[in-house]
Amino acid sequence: MALPIDCTLGESCYIQQYVDDDPGPGAGDYRCGPLSYDGHKGTDFALPDLATMRRGVNVLAAAPGVVRGFRDGMADRLASSETAGEIAGRECGNGVLIDHGDGWETQYCHMKAGSIRVTTGQTIATGEVLGQVGLSGQTQFPHVHLSVRHDGAVIDPFAPEGARCGDDTPARDLWTETPAYEPGGLIAAGFAANVPSFQAVKAGTAADPTLNSQSPALVLYGYAYGGRQGDVLEITINGPKGEVISHSDGLEGAKAQLFRAAGKRQPPGGWPRGRYIGIVRMLRGGEEIDSVRVTLALD
Repeated sequence: MALPIDCTLGESCYIQQYVDDDPGPGAGDYRCGPLSYDGHKGTDFALPDLATMRRGVNVLAAAPGVVRGFRDGMADRLASSETAGEIAGRECGNGVLIDHGDGWETQYCHMKAGSIRVTTGQTIATGEVLGQVGLSGQTQFPHVHLSVRHDGAVIDPFAPEGARCGDDTPARDLWTETPAYEPGGLIAAGFAANVPSFQAVKAGTAADPTLNSQSPALVLYGYAYGGRQGDVLEITINGPKGEVISHSDGLEGAKAQLFRAAGKRQPPGGWPRGRYIGIVRMLRGGEEIDSVRVTLALD
């Protein structure tokens, strides 16, 4: 199988959730990490924000086959109690089902309204564009949910023979090139004049392009996924005259997505003009698992 999305993992997209390989009431990904939830039947390839979704990112066929069905026309919006009735029975949202023969099929969910490019009965090649990533159906973030099934049974493409807890050795999977396992990380970071709302962070509109030497405050935020209890987000801003702020915030519980921010009010006379460097680090057990560096020039 090839990747079902036209992006670069770890740069312009990331895997938010894996198949739940825990047979009991709990949940765990194929490495027995927390990047899943009870009963999750696919792999979620996520975009960093709604702005990226609106610009358009293609969903691609993971393997050759024949389209057995599709749905289009469901609205792109966050699932809520108000939309539950409309979504019931159509949790996949807009999507495509491909038959690969010998009982194998893949399903692609949560695609953008009006983007489906294929029709039932069409023969599809690996990498062919099916549509675009969207926000339709039962979802809280823009992504394509890829389900793999064989004779109706859910198959984890990373571990078709079962979970590999703590096993770093290569094992058989279904990928042409196996995506690296990331146990969580940073999605984005940016500067703002105040602490942004989580809604603005997820929309991709939190970074303020109008910051200047007279801005009332200088705030750096970090947006992350796969947070575990005890993880630390470390936020540092360095300016032309040295460190502006350094702040650490520990997580009290697991979070599928989260953001943290720290900053400082404008000093007397305004911010020194020049280059500011913001660094957000995600630490687990004292070790860095990811970091993002952003720069800002104040005039």
